[in-house]
Amino acid sequence: MSGKVYVVDGARTPFLKARNKPGPFSGGDLAVGCGRPLLARQKFAPTEFDEVIVGAAMPSADEANIGRVVALRLGCGDKVPAWTVMRNCASGMQALDSACMNILASRANLVLAGGTDAMSHAPLLFGPAMVSWLADWSAAKSFGQRAGLMVKFRPAYLAPVIAILKGLTDPIVKLSMGQTAEIVAKRFGITRLMMDEFANESHQKVVAGRAAGHFSEIEALIDSRGNVYKDDDGVRADSTLAGLAKPRPVFDKTYGTVTAGNASQVTDGAAMLILASEAAVAKYNLQPLGAIVDSQWSALDPSEMGLGPVHAITPMLQRNGLGLNDLDALEINEAFAAQALGCLAAWESDAYCREKLGLDKAFGKMDRAKFNVDGGAIAIGHPIGASGARVVLHALKTLARTGGKRAAASLCIGGGQGGAMLLERA
Repeated sequence: MSGKVYVVDGARTPFLKARNKPGPFSGGDLAVGCGRPLLARQKFAPTEFDEVIVGAAMPSADEANIGRVVALRLGCGDKVPAWTVMRNCASGMQALDSACMNILASRANLVLAGGTDAMSHAPLLFGPAMVSWLADWSAAKSFGQRAGLMVKFRPAYLAPVIAILKGLTDPIVKLSMGQTAEIVAKRFGITRLMMDEFANESHQKVVAGRAAGHFSEIEALIDSRGNVYKDDDGVRADSTLAGLAKPRPVFDKTYGTVTAGNASQVTDGAAMLILASEAAVAKYNLQPLGAIVDSQWSALDPSEMGLGPVHAITPMLQRNGLGLNDLDALEINEAFAAQALGCLAAWESDAYCREKLGLDKAFGKMDRAKFNVDGGAIAIGHPIGASGARVVLHALKTLARTGGKRAAASLCIGGGQGGAMLLERA
């Protein structure tokens, strides 16, 4: 980026754990739920935005181009264009990056961008056999034709296809995201105990951060029945290593180490940020939270997709003449404990950095005291469309709170990619 894009403000919803049925909010509800209080405290009207960009990996069928739905519901008006982006787990970060590009190209000065997903609303689908049978039924023109189809019908046709499981399985390497985490764990010798310790620490950090008021970006939600949701509800204040040792491996039941306890949660949530050019900051006399100064997208073998942040952060820092510990905070989305630990291990590995990154030696060792200081997705949850915006917002909030200068935020991305942003405190 040849310039800075300012983050004026941001907000997110509580992240609500999916509980085997649709939650109380759609993806649009979530984005609007955090967007309304965010816009209400600004010095400009919602109609002043040049565009609205929303990342979403699985919007519902009745929220096509969910970005436009959200913009209209937030009162941005008929004349503010809005669009939707999808880059799997980094959809929210892609929305921010798209906003940055338009601002730097002078095509926009003020953009509302972020991400949302109500993963609990992922649909159940009919399989090909049932779809074909229904097509034939619709085309049948006589009682005899339909009677013949009734004879051919099999109860097995009604077996649902679970869309979220299909979406979390890579179609190229035929591996679920959890199986790719097992591969990363084996590459770096990451044990079940190491994963469970990391997961336990994630919960403890969120509990401590919550008590210290480190999650000021969360805006409460109220459902149609008047129930109030104030906090991320998947956080386990009573988490212990003994408790985390109980769940059985999910993805490799015989030799695996990845469990429901040391993986991120299926979650509903949204995060929205206001991005502005220097001209917009001056025009509205805004006080930015910080700035996005660079970004990087990378790709790698889909079977080790969890290492995507290493491939994105490393060249971004090199381009800016920085090392890992020139950062005052580093947020990497915790898709799995194995994946987060794998990223740290990859940077410390001479062999990996030579083979995969083309470096002469290991890139460095990250100070763990600066890494996911308030916990991460294992405790908070990972609504796919929103997490990219969440990690950017929280990294900036961390800099504001601690007085740090620089931070990076990153995610691994299903399909074998990584995304990262370099941030500075205003």
